[in-house]
Amino acid sequence: MLVLFSNIGAMNDKIQEKLSILADAAKYDVSCSSSGGKRKNQNKGIGNAEGMGICHSYTEDGRCVSLLKILLTNFCIFDCAYCVTRRSNDIKRTAFTVDEVVSLTLNFYRRNYIEGLFLSSGIFKNADYTMERLVRIAKKLRQEHNFNGYIHLKTIPGASEELIKEAGLYADRLSVNIELPSEQSLKSLAPEKSYSQVLQPMQAITSELILNKEEKKLFKSAANFAPAGQSTQLIVGASTENDHQILQLSSGLYQSYKLKRVYYSGYVPVSTDSRLPALISPPVIRENRIYQADWLMRFYGFRADEIANDFYPHLDLEIDPKLSWALRNRPWFPIEINSADYELILRVPGIGVKSAKKIVSARRFTPLHFDHLQKIGVVLKRAKYFITCQGRSLETKDYTEQLIRRKILFGEGSYRSALVKQQLSLFGEAS
Repeated sequence: MLVLFSNIGAMNDKIQEKLSILADAAKYDVSCSSSGGKRKNQNKGIGNAEGMGICHSYTEDGRCVSLLKILLTNFCIFDCAYCVTRRSNDIKRTAFTVDEVVSLTLNFYRRNYIEGLFLSSGIFKNADYTMERLVRIAKKLRQEHNFNGYIHLKTIPGASEELIKEAGLYADRLSVNIELPSEQSLKSLAPEKSYSQVLQPMQAITSELILNKEEKKLFKSAANFAPAGQSTQLIVGASTENDHQILQLSSGLYQSYKLKRVYYSGYVPVSTDSRLPALISPPVIRENRIYQADWLMRFYGFRADEIANDFYPHLDLEIDPKLSWALRNRPWFPIEINSADYELILRVPGIGVKSAKKIVSARRFTPLHFDHLQKIGVVLKRAKYFITCQGRSLETKDYTEQLIRRKILFGEGSYRSALVKQQLSLFGEAS
């Protein structure tokens, strides 16, 4: 029987305390986007995850807050050095019951606080014991309460394939967190875990998604399996891997497991451990650069080793990866905007996917000039160093990589000041 949150009475304070603890513990998992859900509202049920039915809200650091984002429990049998819920961490422990999570989800949804549920958990007893409870919550919401809102379930590493398959029948998205960029780091910081525990359920989800896609072609009535796909999360900065290694791993995950997204989380110092780096604050800028690099791989046709490699293992923290690549590959430029291939136009700093498509479409009807590009949405402040229009360039000088970088970062005035100092230094008049 559904117990309304506002009528819990004596249990109200207890559940609020649980919510406070388990919502706070869940904030470290960033792979909670609700994009991709297309579950329709059927039979006058509760909620709708189709199209714009999901209402996104983001914090300043880009984390999605449109979902009720909680842990089932912060009890955990593992002692991962980087995790706030690690077994040896001295924190207050609690757990929701299945009915409490169902009740909270429905009541928060009815009050328009949320548009769906993101549910993860510490591991208590064993993986299957925990996974079975996550599945029961999703199943109860769908079958007993006809809930059609978005559900994202975190798949527990080591859980059986049967439970994973059942989870996909009720969840819109499944995710398995790989956590660290290498097996070696996982052994060092989470010795009770292994890559095989993570990759096995990831492969099971991939296989089931492929099978479900084929079934949908043959039978329109075939049940959906995790229609919003699967994702994973990598922690940045808790281990020694460089950006090249992280991007290589992400590229492999996209190719091998057809992930919708790899999410990156700058390591937040949550406990003292000699195995962890002594960070004062999370590496937010590095996290942002890796997200930008990930975007280049997924939408701009860049390979991981073009963005970062053995010669450039770390992303430039001052400029975005696309500009960094363009400055390192000056012989590619300038390109003629009226004749260059779409794939090459995408590599120009200041030109996005939409702008590149508009350029290719518009130039079929008329030769493009710089004023056309500005109207299309091209950021000429960046693009002008790398393009020509009908053989003409806005920049007549062949600037060095460093000068282009400085002009883009600090503006024309800063560039002129640097140029004067450079000229004076030739005559020994500047220190």
